[in-house]
Amino acid sequence: MTSLSRYLTISATVFAVVALAHLARALAQWPVQIGPIAVPLELSWPAAVIAGALSIWGFLHLREGRRD
Repeated sequence: MTSLSRYLTISATVFAVVALAHLARALAQWPVQIGPIAVPLELSWPAAVIAGALSIWGFLHLREGRRD
């Protein structure tokens, strides 16, 4: 495994975990507060989509590199 494929695997996996965490928060409606600021639940939906897209992109690049 090259360092690039290792990087892609780790990055794509981390983005997948983040996407799943945002999705779980949105579906379970878990409140999040950072100091005195309440984080709106509506932010989890686009965050899940963006993190999921980055994860898919990373896995696609990883698969592309293995074909060469």
